[in-house]
Amino acid sequence: MEERVITVPLRDAKNAPRRERADKAMKHVREELANRFKAPEDDVNLDESINEKIWERGRKKIPSKIRVRAAKFDDGVVEAETAE
Repeated sequence: MEERVITVPLRDAKNAPRRERADKAMKHVREELANRFKAPEDDVNLDESINEKIWERGRKKIPSKIRVRAAKFDDGVVEAETAE
């Protein structure tokens, strides 16, 4: 098992139209973790705490970055939660 704390910047999602920012941010977090752990996006499981943190102030006002604690297991599955 490999575990890391990663800061995921959400600048790319902030450039999206306002009504799509939170949706794009969730996709961006999943893509970033898949790239960092070299795993397919289908094997990345995000905890509800990440969703709540991104949607905390609504769809339009997402945070600029989020700290995530992620672990990759021997079978290739990556599980992530907020690092707080």
